Amino acid sequence: MKTLLAALLLCASVPALAAPVPPPERPQVGKVLVEIYRVAPGQHEAFLEEIARYDEANRRAGLPPRQLYIHSDGADWDFLFIQPAKTPPEKSAALDKAWDEMKLPSGADFFLQFRRFIAEHSDTFASGPTTAADFLATRKKP
Repeated sequence: MKTLLAALLLCASVPALAAPVPPPERPQVGKVLVEIYRVAPGQHEAFLEEIARYDEANRRAGLPPRQLYIHSDGADWDFLFIQPAKTPPEKSAALDKAWDEMKLPSGADFFLQFRRFIAEHSDTFASGPTTAADFLATRKKP
């Protein structure tokens, strides 16, 4: 009886051992928007207050605030922001609603109001965050 039970257990485990192992998943590398600002003289506090309002709209819509980096030494920028490159489609309506409820400017009004704070800026889209190994793992090899 013990031999029969052992044989049944062994046979039951063989298919599990023979099942193919799926290949490891490739790591996902996200897209972000990196914005670098040199703020107009005397507008630093007002600029940050405006950004805080935009971050509050994000919070109300269930989105994270922008990541803020503040210049401390070196190059001539004042503030650097990193944020997702796109608003997720399922959050878009909520963000529009929050923006409207907070009476934040849009269109030409946004452009004209926001630009009063800025002496110079640049922005770029980038991949990340990631690591060198994870980025290399996303290559399509023949």
